[in-house]
Amino acid sequence: MKKLIFLFLISGLLVYSAHTQTKLDSILPVRGLCIAAPTPAGVNQFIDFIRNELVPGKINTLVIRIDYRYRYKSHPELIDSNALSKKEVKKIVKACREGGIKIIPQVNMLGHQSWFSNVGKLLEAYPQFNETPDVPLDKGINKWPNKWGLYCLSYCPLHPDLHAVTFDVIDEIVDAFEADAFHAGMDEVFYIGMDKRCIGRDPAELFAGEVRAIRNHLALRNKKLWIWGDRLIDGKTTGIGMWEGSYNNTYRAIDMIPKDVVINDWHYERPDPTAAYFALKGFHVITCPYRLPEVALKQLQMMMDFRENATAVTKDRYQGIMETVWTSAENAMDQYYGRKEIKDSGRGNWVKTFKALLQEIAKLDRGD
Repeated sequence: MKKLIFLFLISGLLVYSAHTQTKLDSILPVRGLCIAAPTPAGVNQFIDFIRNELVPGKINTLVIRIDYRYRYKSHPELIDSNALSKKEVKKIVKACREGGIKIIPQVNMLGHQSWFSNVGKLLEAYPQFNETPDVPLDKGINKWPNKWGLYCLSYCPLHPDLHAVTFDVIDEIVDAFEADAFHAGMDEVFYIGMDKRCIGRDPAELFAGEVRAIRNHLALRNKKLWIWGDRLIDGKTTGIGMWEGSYNNTYRAIDMIPKDVVINDWHYERPDPTAAYFALKGFHVITCPYRLPEVALKQLQMMMDFRENATAVTKDRYQGIMETVWTSAENAMDQYYGRKEIKDSGRGNWVKTFKALLQEIAKLDRGD
């Protein structure tokens, strides 16, 4: 008899727990954070952050910007400084799995192959992939704007040897993180259609072609592709501008890429309702704030309103919200715990924004 009562109580607790989680998931399926990978010295602190902050905060998705800070065996020439070992990555993976967090590694594809004239590892090792080899990187370009129009270099998506390298990187990092999705970045691509192989071609077709190539490669292994959404928005027509939208005609690629690509729709200054645009085009979309709490809370409410009021066909395409933080993982954790001041110059900061989102998620979880 005691055994039966015990089993009844346990089953009741499991049902209650599942019901609670399902309720939150039905309101906001994706509750995410996008952050840089830690250095080897910061791995343990990062794991503590996952266990002590993200898991209790009901964060269930973690995009880790790893790029070339991993000890790649397939292409050791691409290993950057402060690279994580496979063992260190597995510690992060274990912490996320135990906390019910989906982990997605990001390696920037197409754009963001440099930071001004500081060239990234891909183009450093393979300069022949550079979309704009005539840009004078020896000039010490370190500010924007500049007369060369250089923000970040791109690789040429049509170089015949490119994918033999980048697909190896994608496969290895997805395996290392035991992930079912890969984030290719692909934001702020200002250089496209400029290399001798690409000049004269439609930028939208070039962009879409690279999205399809990466997506199709991942699909062979039943993995999903995530990308930032800015290059798929017409910056001029919408008034969104050249950062959160495209001025170089890549936006028409939205009608040229598979609908199973997951769009991360980032807007930092205003809660622009472009998630509806992506959803009505057939994509799953996640809205992504950064540093202004009032904007992030409006974005959160907007996503919930979309889910509540959308048709049965489109409702599930509104997946949720993901906070973004653009500094090192160690610096981010110092800021989060108040060990380092954030100089926001009146433009807000990610810590206040993230904590505001966590408070709202907690209310949703309680049913307030």
